[in-house]
Amino acid sequence: MQRLIEGLHQFQSQVFGSQRELFERLAKGQAPETLFITCADSRIDPCLLTQSAPGDLFILRNAGNLVPAYGAVRGGEAATIEFAIAGLGVKDIIVCGHSHCGAMRGLLDPPPTNMFPALNEWLSHAETTRRIMQDKYADRTGADRLNVAIQENVLAQLENLRTHPVVASAIAQDKLRLHGWVYKIETGEVFVYDPATRQFGLAPTPTDLIAWERRERVSVDV
Repeated sequence: MQRLIEGLHQFQSQVFGSQRELFERLAKGQAPETLFITCADSRIDPCLLTQSAPGDLFILRNAGNLVPAYGAVRGGEAATIEFAIAGLGVKDIIVCGHSHCGAMRGLLDPPPTNMFPALNEWLSHAETTRRIMQDKYADRTGADRLNVAIQENVLAQLENLRTHPVVASAIAQDKLRLHGWVYKIETGEVFVYDPATRQFGLAPTPTDLIAWERRERVSVDV
């Protein structure tokens, strides 16, 4: 706590003043273009990862970057998604998993229910991921098994997103795009899902982005 209090005073005395105009503008409202859904893991900082400023990202975090299917639970996830699209008009949603994910490790090897009852119940929203791993990747072990689960979970949560009426409607009107990312903590690399190849690959460079988005849109339309 001492370090956090020191950081707070440093922000107020050194950072805020140099960006006062930005914060005064943000006090009047927000207009982020992206909803960033990621894990609660302390090793992930969406703004640092994307070099975004305050006001750029609308962020939703929970254990395992899960998106319960619409109607499965009345919780903050559905409300946040609804407000991001219908209230703020975000144009993109990113579901970002990460290497060494404890939630996915818990999904594959559940912790004792008597110690983690809420966590085990929450991970039921990744049941699709668990079933895919059981039926399709039974031969995988160790780190390879976990890495596959992390990727498959991102794809499963993208499908859950599509069950939300506000998401389905925005996609149908070509007002919203969905993206799947996996962040590798130890190298800083980000792998992006390409619907055309149905594979995760290194994020495209800025110069390649236009061609990438065009290919992605065609793949979704097909």
